[in-house]
Amino acid sequence: MIIKTDEELKHLEEIGQICGKVLKSLVESAEVGMTTKELDDIGGKLLKEMGAESAPISEYDFPGYTCISVNEEVAHGIPGKRVLNDGDIVNVDVSAKKNGYFADTGISFIVGESEDPMKQKVVDICEAALDEALKKIKPGTKVSQIGRAVHKVARKNGLKVIKNLTGHGVGKSLHDAPQHIMNYYEPTNNELLKEGMVIAVEPFISSNASFVTDGKNDWAFETKDGSFVAQKEHTILVTSEGPKLLTLVEE
Repeated sequence: MIIKTDEELKHLEEIGQICGKVLKSLVESAEVGMTTKELDDIGGKLLKEMGAESAPISEYDFPGYTCISVNEEVAHGIPGKRVLNDGDIVNVDVSAKKNGYFADTGISFIVGESEDPMKQKVVDICEAALDEALKKIKPGTKVSQIGRAVHKVARKNGLKVIKNLTGHGVGKSLHDAPQHIMNYYEPTNNELLKEGMVIAVEPFISSNASFVTDGKNDWAFETKDGSFVAQKEHTILVTSEGPKLLTLVEE
């Protein structure tokens, strides 16, 4: 969507902050020994308290308030009996709606401590890739420059991007135009960013795999080779002054 009124901006800022606060709380609440369902229930309670509705449930009848993916799971992990172990890479993705407006945010992090430095590397480089992508977000820039920036950071650090998971437009629906914001350079995509456009940018940085496949259930995406993968996502408003991160929660 493209924001055209102050009221639209107000509603998007509200749902953006709700998603950001829920994500922050879940990261802080995650502990070794708890199940992903226990973590998800915290998210569901917080969304309800803030008057928001889980987008995965409302839009796709997903069996969880949030998506929680662990280790080989890269995205759309179903919260359940899986126990978080020391050193697990956990991805929490929170999307929700309120007053007809959607926001989407996520992050990967390590629970406890890991002895494998590659796990922390993919997390750190994913954050660096998003930071680099943000520098490209302004009206008139080609959407493809976002993916180019992400891929460049991955390659520079000896890592890869997941090519079949992408960012997307967001706003009055969970997945809006542009339908795909690639994490690599797609030269045939001449679509331009516009003032007021709302997008969800989400790099997926991998230790080896370039693609994910269907996993152990109807929802989860996984890597076949057990690669470590990290994701970070914000809902962003495109402005002439630079990107405004609607899901960023100030400390």
